[in-house]
Amino acid sequence: MSAASKAISSMGRNLITPDLLTQNILRLPPLPTIKDVLRMYKLRAQRQLSQNFIMDPKLHHKIVKAAGRINDCYVCEVGPGPGGITRAILERGAKQLVVIEKDRRFLPSLELLSSASNDRMKINLCDVMKFPMEDLFPKELSRDWSDVPPDIHLIGNLPFNVSTPLIIRWLSDVSYKRGIFGYGRVRMTLTFQKEVAERMVARIFSSERCRLTVMCQHLCHIEHKFTIPGRAFVPKPDVDVGVVHFTPRIEPLIRLPFEVVEKFMRNTFHFRQKYCRRGVEVLFPKVRREELTSRVFEVSQVDPTQRPFYLTILQLDRMAHAYHDICKENPEIFDYDYRAQGADSELTESKINDQTDDLYDDDTQETGEET
Repeated sequence: MSAASKAISSMGRNLITPDLLTQNILRLPPLPTIKDVLRMYKLRAQRQLSQNFIMDPKLHHKIVKAAGRINDCYVCEVGPGPGGITRAILERGAKQLVVIEKDRRFLPSLELLSSASNDRMKINLCDVMKFPMEDLFPKELSRDWSDVPPDIHLIGNLPFNVSTPLIIRWLSDVSYKRGIFGYGRVRMTLTFQKEVAERMVARIFSSERCRLTVMCQHLCHIEHKFTIPGRAFVPKPDVDVGVVHFTPRIEPLIRLPFEVVEKFMRNTFHFRQKYCRRGVEVLFPKVRREELTSRVFEVSQVDPTQRPFYLTILQLDRMAHAYHDICKENPEIFDYDYRAQGADSELTESKINDQTDDLYDDDTQETGEET
């Protein structure tokens, strides 16, 4: 450790007093502002990485506060960037903080915070999509899934280009109680484009309701805590940002394998403005399409002329179970993909643009005309 780092560390120990502990605030040694950090290390947001920095310390603390009590808790922060939210997490008394950052340019600014953290902070330079999270913290922190959530939090100001694929991955981990969710029902506080946040919490009959709505709500209790205006970021994005809090449910609302639920919802909401029958029928090969589609609606007792966003979780649950039963009887059905080259060419004119149809691209509304 350098002399400067030792000095900062010593200052940090001197400033951590019983009075501050009772206030759940640990004052860090004097540090440069985020604006100064960006200037010192000549850091600029990279558009290709969808980077946007929050400059206001009050917003950093507001995001961390939205996570709930983190004093004496263990926190994993994803995408800390120059360290604004990181600083707020440390000041609010996290017992241990692990940050995961892909961009090496931020290492000096994060090391500055680590030196000031009194050995409470660990830095991982890697891609979170490839980073194993099952061994981040001591195993004794684990709690039964039916118990209260463990003293572990997952926090992140996520780049727009990875936010949806990342939450899909974590929802899959919630479903299988793996990764960081091997510790129990770990709570997440994450940022998304405002439109995406609104879809996650959308209610029935809302035009915002989509497959991401169902995937989130059937696995987690979700709160859209607040919205951050785009002008609070540097550079200013074209959209506002929503802060969303997730608490995994003890029991999912749809008790089926994650892959089955995801595929069923992806197809059902593919043609959002069409009757729900249109999305269900493309789950099946043409040769048996009419027969099996009718069976789904007969078994589930759902009106096939409803639009997808009018369907309740209970109705979608019955429909998904009917589809799952068909797949168990005919395993090849689950592997069927009407989008595959040469499959059901009569559907070509109805196909949606590939970007819209992508599993992870819920930043774009799916569209379709009524039949």
